[in-house]
Amino acid sequence: MRTADTTSVDAIRSKVFHRYLDVAYPLIREAQGVHLSDSEGRDVIDASSGGALVTSLGHGDARIIAAAHDQAGRIGYLYNHHFTNDAQERLAARLLETAAPEMARVRFVSGGSEANETALRLIRAYHVERGDRDRWRIISPAQAYHGATMGALALTGRPHLQAPYGDYLADHLHISPSTWRQDPTGGAALAELDSIIEQVGPGSVAAFFCEPISGAALPAYSPPDRFWHGLAERRDAHGFLVCFDEIVTGIGRTGTWFAYQQLPIEPDIVTFGKGLGAGYAPIAGVLCRNSVYQAIAEGSREFEHGHTWDGAPLPCAVGLAVIDAIVEDGLIDRVRTRGPVFRRDLAASLVDVPLVREVRGRGYLFGVEMVDPRDGTSILPADLHVADLVDDLAYSHGVLVTSSHPNADGYASDQTVLAPAFTSSDAELDEMVDRFARALRAVAARVSEKIG
Repeated sequence: MRTADTTSVDAIRSKVFHRYLDVAYPLIREAQGVHLSDSEGRDVIDASSGGALVTSLGHGDARIIAAAHDQAGRIGYLYNHHFTNDAQERLAARLLETAAPEMARVRFVSGGSEANETALRLIRAYHVERGDRDRWRIISPAQAYHGATMGALALTGRPHLQAPYGDYLADHLHISPSTWRQDPTGGAALAELDSIIEQVGPGSVAAFFCEPISGAALPAYSPPDRFWHGLAERRDAHGFLVCFDEIVTGIGRTGTWFAYQQLPIEPDIVTFGKGLGAGYAPIAGVLCRNSVYQAIAEGSREFEHGHTWDGAPLPCAVGLAVIDAIVEDGLIDRVRTRGPVFRRDLAASLVDVPLVREVRGRGYLFGVEMVDPRDGTSILPADLHVADLVDDLAYSHGVLVTSSHPNADGYASDQTVLAPAFTSSDAELDEMVDRFARALRAVAARVSEKIG
């Protein structure tokens, strides 16, 4: 967000080490439902669940606050290395019973990057326990985002995102995304996958790691079924694992508890995060199938990995309250049935904007892909910084969205993700569409002025 006004905090004057040091950050004083209020009382409707696709139940849910208060009053923290606790045990059982009956075990951590790091450790441990010590390489789609830690950063294949940390990153392998631009059928991605496996040897490949439905890097995009069928065949043939990053899509975001439940492939390991805490506490997790768990249970019987807040009582109590609220309010059904209406309305509102190439949507995860309006297909010039312009003008029109700017990597142009809270009313969803459409028309006009 790059907006400067009287309700902002100048980053250079702040004592916080902000991400951008040459901007002023809007100062939000309070939030309720999907409405944010800044220090002057201006209303901003939240169309991206807190900006990071997290607050899936909106702001100020009294049930979640009460659960956190009650747990904090009894016991807030215990170290998972020494103890378990009732909140963790109940959350694990509830999650597996309600949301992921295909899975066998769950490990709770604090956030998405930690979850993906844990998955990497679990992938490696699985193969080592089975005697396949040569298996360490990960193959993943290049246009992706899996977290900010070094292990997670190595999973993406975007040079611009990885620079200048390349010397710190594992030498994993990447295929081009099977999008309309590179590979609309999924066939080229499978051929590239075959080539990589042949080049490094199938005995060195530990896992294919990807988002089943992409988050911010290619919002709401999933490869065609041909790719997923082909990936399953290659897993069976070569013995690697399939790990899905559902940090964004897990816990109902795409209209099912997990996005993998919509695809013709069953993953071995699944990471998830944002929606489990819903913005009320930092919690994420890693799910695994029984075959993965049994490799360790029948081997060393130890998974040597952990973070300070893994499975702590307070965030687990919040996670349990979030799942209970989703079930109680029928929100999975709400997301599944109302999402297509939002996508239709969003697409209709932008149909005559040449800057927009595509409007995608799964559940309450939506992507708006922008292209050079001069030909309708080319990646926008990177120096236009259209993603920043979209976020700025959207905020000035009273709607919070989140955009990405991957242009320099060559796989995709500027993209905007909309991810409303599941609790948004019909009127609030309509208002998000209206405000965003007006903002994007203003962006298109600015772009036209610059490129002619």
